[in-house]
Amino acid sequence: MRRTLAGLFLFSVSFAYIEAAVVVYLRAIYEPLRQQLIPGRPAGDVFPLIERDRLRAAAPDAARLLNVELVREAATLVMLAAAALLVAGDRELWLPSLAVIFGIWDLCFYGFLRLWTGWPESLLTWDLLFLIPVPWVAPVLAPVLVSLALVACGLAALRQAVSLRRWHWAGLILGGVLILLSFLWDSQHVMAGNLPRPFRWPLFSIGEALGVGAFVHALGTTKQSRNLQR
Repeated sequence: MRRTLAGLFLFSVSFAYIEAAVVVYLRAIYEPLRQQLIPGRPAGDVFPLIERDRLRAAAPDAARLLNVELVREAATLVMLAAAALLVAGDRELWLPSLAVIFGIWDLCFYGFLRLWTGWPESLLTWDLLFLIPVPWVAPVLAPVLVSLALVACGLAALRQAVSLRRWHWAGLILGGVLILLSFLWDSQHVMAGNLPRPFRWPLFSIGEALGVGAFVHALGTTKQSRNLQR
């Protein structure tokens, strides 16, 4: 288990470094163009986004890089999943390993960006999380809370197997869907070149509570069942 955890940690931190470096490069490419098309915005602000048609008309080469970025994001998710499978070495441990890798990767990603660029300025700074299939937007605090929960639950599941019943899975899936909806709620508004509107914290909070609550109940039920068997 120590070897597994060491592998998960080392991969997550090193890959977070690479991802943060990519973002630094992308910002260096897009910032001059962004200042030209949207003058007056602070350099560290992610929003408003440049509409795709406007970007294509002003800088066709930069617009083509957007397609490369979409594929890179998809490849990142595949790479995280593959690394979890390789490190865990067991299909039953793949999902908790993926949770740990994803959570540490995301937390360290923000840490490296903060170290190099001073961004995000605070946990309430808005971020563009993903672009697939449409932009995911939220204050940095939201993905940080998700990542902390993933790491905690993943480590608990690696320490001991957790028996998930159907309704546990239902809670986990429904919670994930609600969190995803909170990230996607304002996508069309943001894609139109507008600033994000207030984040749907109630929707996010319900999703987070459902997911964590379902896992904690499953963990407690599993421990109780094993104690009875003894």
